[in-house]
Amino acid sequence: MVDFILETRSLTKEFKGFTAVNDVNLQVTRGHIHALIGPNGAGKTTCFNLLTKFLTPTAGQILFNQRDITHATPARIARQGVIRSFQISAVFPHLSVLENVRIGLQRALGTSFHFWKSEASLSRLNDRAMELLTQVDLASFADTLTVDLPYGRKRALEIATTLAMEPELMLLDEPTQGMGHEDVSRVTELIKRVSAGRTILMVEHNMAVVSGICDRITVLQRGAVLAEGSYREVSQDAQVMEAYMGSASAALEGAH
Repeated sequence: MVDFILETRSLTKEFKGFTAVNDVNLQVTRGHIHALIGPNGAGKTTCFNLLTKFLTPTAGQILFNQRDITHATPARIARQGVIRSFQISAVFPHLSVLENVRIGLQRALGTSFHFWKSEASLSRLNDRAMELLTQVDLASFADTLTVDLPYGRKRALEIATTLAMEPELMLLDEPTQGMGHEDVSRVTELIKRVSAGRTILMVEHNMAVVSGICDRITVLQRGAVLAEGSYREVSQDAQVMEAYMGSASAALEGAH
């Protein structure tokens, strides 16, 4: 029997007569990397906002570990282990790389806003913070001010701070957006590495990334599920090719 960590049942979101997410039934298998793809305006980010409760569904259900979380608060969902990283790098620019990860660790301890705690009382978190930085190849940047990090490294830091929250399910929103080829390769490899022992649901436009690491792909169009399956299955689906048209369609074929 397939073990679904996350399910949506007829998930729908309407904005003043416009249906942004339309009757979406999503099933994310525990331990998989699952991608949500689709043309611009397909409803991917709205779907993410529903899953993390930044938006409330108009209709439908969201289940995490078979528990109904449809009406849970974002904070409660985070405490249960659903942690999201954002499209725009969400780190504190004027703190060091190590301090950023330590804040993530503090959140997990429930002392998130104790910024006035002494350096000595926080230093016990340093070992774990360094472990996480090593995991994302940032140990040598520990004392660097985050504002001085190259863009791709900032995204790696964001993944480290997300990992600090001990996620059971990581939601990654466009993790390689705006990156050059070298950074894309590094972050893709990083996602693959940190997926061990956890589940990842990601929105991603880069088809080479999706084809390389994702176990399953759900294609959205106009808020509804257009196709679902392995990369091979969805890349050969006539409706998907038609939805992408032109450059994105070529990207689908090129990554195949």
